[in-house]
Amino acid sequence: MTKAVFLDRDGVINRKAPEGEYVTRWEDFKLLPGVVEAISQLNRVGAYVVVITNQRCVAKGLMTIAQLEAMHQRMTEFLAERGARIDAIYYCPHELEPICRCRKPAPGLFVDAARDYGIELPASWMIGDSDIDIEAGKNAGCKTARLLDETGRDQDVVRRTSNGVDLVAHSLFDAVRQILHYEKRNIGS
Repeated sequence: MTKAVFLDRDGVINRKAPEGEYVTRWEDFKLLPGVVEAISQLNRVGAYVVVITNQRCVAKGLMTIAQLEAMHQRMTEFLAERGARIDAIYYCPHELEPICRCRKPAPGLFVDAARDYGIELPASWMIGDSDIDIEAGKNAGCKTARLLDETGRDQDVVRRTSNGVDLVAHSLFDAVRQILHYEKRNIGS
């Protein structure tokens, strides 16, 4: 059985661009605190680490697929140099309409990753910073972890809108710590 932890990118791995803007250049890619340590912990316990991200900036013509893939390559190399391995990245480059199978909250990218890597989705987790991420994880049959914004101000929003979220955390590092505790507790029961 292969378990994975699926990660959204913007707001989970790197600082999110202001509303209506996109991270389209490596120079604007700002890693969030604790990300290297969190991914390293997942690597040590043998979980696949898979990024699942909507990248509408491609459909908007703000960057090409080649530029997006180059940014992702730099991200994986940067993390690997620091001891944190990302096993795969799946992205949706499409616009909101027409609806496609890969844009979260649709589970298409999760299904593709499960097929490609033999991942058991019900044994896996999705960590995201939005309701769409949580809905996508649930649609794929995963357990879910919702990250609060950097100020923690959206905690009440999370309580009201993220029905069925399995855990809430302040950072990727905190989410991974809670997931590992959850998994250890449930293996023992």
